[in-house]
Amino acid sequence: MSNQTDERVNPILDVQGLRKYFSSKKTFGKSTNKQVKAVDDVSFQIFKGETMGLVGESGCGKSTTGRSMLRIIEPSSGKVMYENQDILKLSSKQFRRVKQEMQMVFQDPYSSLNPRKRIGDTLKEPLIIHSIGNRKEYTDRVMDILNKVGLRTDHFYRYPHEFSGGQRQRIGLARALVANPKVLILDEPVSALDVSIQSQIINLLEELQEEFGLTFLFIAHDMSVVRHISDRIGVMYLGKMMEEAPTDRLFANPLHPYTQALLSAVPIAKVGVKKERIRLKGEIPSPLNPPSGCIFHTRCPFAMDICKASAPEKRNMGNGHTVACHLYNDRC
Repeated sequence: MSNQTDERVNPILDVQGLRKYFSSKKTFGKSTNKQVKAVDDVSFQIFKGETMGLVGESGCGKSTTGRSMLRIIEPSSGKVMYENQDILKLSSKQFRRVKQEMQMVFQDPYSSLNPRKRIGDTLKEPLIIHSIGNRKEYTDRVMDILNKVGLRTDHFYRYPHEFSGGQRQRIGLARALVANPKVLILDEPVSALDVSIQSQIINLLEELQEEFGLTFLFIAHDMSVVRHISDRIGVMYLGKMMEEAPTDRLFANPLHPYTQALLSAVPIAKVGVKKERIRLKGEIPSPLNPPSGCIFHTRCPFAMDICKASAPEKRNMGNGHTVACHLYNDRC
């Protein structure tokens, strides 16, 4: 976790009302005009040098949020303010500089590596695309980055299939770092790795963040991992942000029933200590037909009539803690 002061300046990233809707023309062979609201009115800020964790069950929209921020998939609406400019309004030429400064690391780096190219040639590509340095400097730059992520210089000449899963993730980090970015969006970067390798990659990320002054958006479903690396955490469910708070505060005092259920599933590494597990009723609703009102009310143990009728607004509970839940209406 990066060291943060109490002073807050303008955020390096300010996501405002981000939406990504996918049209669904057919469902079980029948024509429909329904939309899948993968990301629905999501807002949050990330400040320079910090790590913002984004968590939730599979299908909650957290990965789509990260990809929409980088326009890997174009958002339906909203704003993504990067250093006080809305990058969703930039032309392709203008956005090229932003792509250099904002990079993404994927869950499965092997699928994004060309199996016919040596790793060194793959890592040179960002330098060529963004015209960083000259051709004589490319090899030295790549060799240096390989060393920074814990790989050897002779790995420069190898092919993707010659590496283990942990090594491939280091290659993914190297490719993101070679263009000297300011922000990394890390999409489930350790979920496919063994536990021992996960800890190595997490420690590496923290070292790289301190050395290069990086800002992270860390997307994951493992609350234990997110707790270790994040300064703040946002909790998503069916495309919406349910709660956001500094990490220590969220774990000490989770307010939203969904957050409480997620945290109850985190194992305790103490012999003889038992924790009551909150088991949510029912299944996650289909994003093609989400519940009215609060989208969580069909599984919430505290659901009230108002939860079925209207969606809750985000409430500021103080100290950077916000929650979207009707249980806290009287505290706004």
